[in-house]
Amino acid sequence: MKKLKVIISGGGTGGHIFPALSIADSLKALNPENEILFVGANGRMEMDRVPKAGYPIIGLDIHGFDRKNLFKNLTLPFKLWKSIRKSKKIIDEFQPDVVVGVGGYASFPLLKAAQLKGIPTLIQEQNGFAGKANQRIGKKAEKICVAFEGMERFFPADRIIMTGNPIRSCMKPATPESKAEGIEFYGLDPARKHILIVGGSLGCKTLNDAVLGWIETGCPAGNDVEILWQCGKYYKKDIDKTMLVMAAGNPTLSRIHHTDFISRMDLAYAAADLVISRSGASSISEICACGKASILVPSPNVTEDHQTVNAMALVRKDAAVLIKDSEARERLIYKAMELVHNKEELTKMEQNVLQLAKPEAARTIAEEVYRILEEKEE
Repeated sequence: MKKLKVIISGGGTGGHIFPALSIADSLKALNPENEILFVGANGRMEMDRVPKAGYPIIGLDIHGFDRKNLFKNLTLPFKLWKSIRKSKKIIDEFQPDVVVGVGGYASFPLLKAAQLKGIPTLIQEQNGFAGKANQRIGKKAEKICVAFEGMERFFPADRIIMTGNPIRSCMKPATPESKAEGIEFYGLDPARKHILIVGGSLGCKTLNDAVLGWIETGCPAGNDVEILWQCGKYYKKDIDKTMLVMAAGNPTLSRIHHTDFISRMDLAYAAADLVISRSGASSISEICACGKASILVPSPNVTEDHQTVNAMALVRKDAAVLIKDSEARERLIYKAMELVHNKEELTKMEQNVLQLAKPEAARTIAEEVYRILEEKEE
């Protein structure tokens, strides 16, 4: 395939960065001479993660709309204008063939600038409810790659491509060998059942409170279950202290392994019989790719309640269970203990969720980048 110059823009969270890097890697796989430039938001995690992955990145001074502190939004129009102006300069200097947007603060100004200059654009919309910025950019984008059905309510139907969300290539269905490796890696007991609780690198208070509430009631139905619990760096110290106090006279706590961060998520998924997670787009895609039964607890603190939309795409296919954030402390772990002991239900969910997986999403999107130019030349 011919050599391309591509700008990939977006970021802010791992949910945007990992798909972006997967697309970049796939473009490189199609032609190692392809030149990739990232554009992100200054101060966000992409400014660190992208260079570590071997790609150059330029930062824009842009931030999202702050719903908690409306005063901070007074400077947003100026920063947006400034970012679009800088984006035009980046485009003039790099001369990309195509610009790809993956969502996040920097995505809108860069893609807006590209469209003003007549550069072809592709959007990768990760969620089941499209953000306002992507909806606006999508009106002039050549292609919109999506992961959920029904996205024609947000974008022109003739430009929508069902690709799924790009994920890390290591995320695959467990084999007996990888399951055993995961159990050994995390020091788990192969004779027990295993629940993985994913609260994200920063942590999730709702999931943490649900676990602690269950412990306070004496860990019912948990004697033959081990929990691998990513509680997050913001909560780790306080949970350490709480667990130390609770440990007296409660032998079940030795089977609850809490940590601030899980480095080998592939092995954590492989070891798990059941996953408890928020329902961000990347989490949903990884659960599908790994073929895992799950209980999803959508975050209520997201735009347009899009995590509920994401979760319902699985629930409607009998591929996951949804528990509302407001009900999690009272119901979550008790439901998990019931489900992890129901082999028939777990198997049904595993089979159904695997049917929703699209492990080749990154390559498909990379091929669509090439197809944009082929169609333009026709």
